[in-house]
Amino acid sequence: MTYIVNEACIKCKLMDCVEVCPVDCFYEGENMLVIEPDECIDCGVCEPECPVEAILPDTDSEAEPWLELNREYSEKWPNITRKGESPADEADFREETGKFDKYFSANPGASG
Repeated sequence: MTYIVNEACIKCKLMDCVEVCPVDCFYEGENMLVIEPDECIDCGVCEPECPVEAILPDTDSEAEPWLELNREYSEKWPNITRKGESPADEADFREETGKFDKYFSANPGASG
């Protein structure tokens, strides 16, 4: 089992999860984070830290479409080991659905 980040992170990118990850398996895109599935040790400490519930175990039925996206972009985006600045308008996007089609960016985050 591993954990994944889903579209709830897009445009929110709160990064509370990064601070608690013991193996630094988060990678930063322009407007979301992903988890490198092979680096994740399945400890689960990141999941309850996410206020927007963007982190799920890969055994969750809603996680399957996100596993490959996490794998792909963790190879392209820079590793992030410390909490950075969240978007100033993140609260405007917390409850929004369909964020992947509207806002996903393949660009690396500020650390890249």
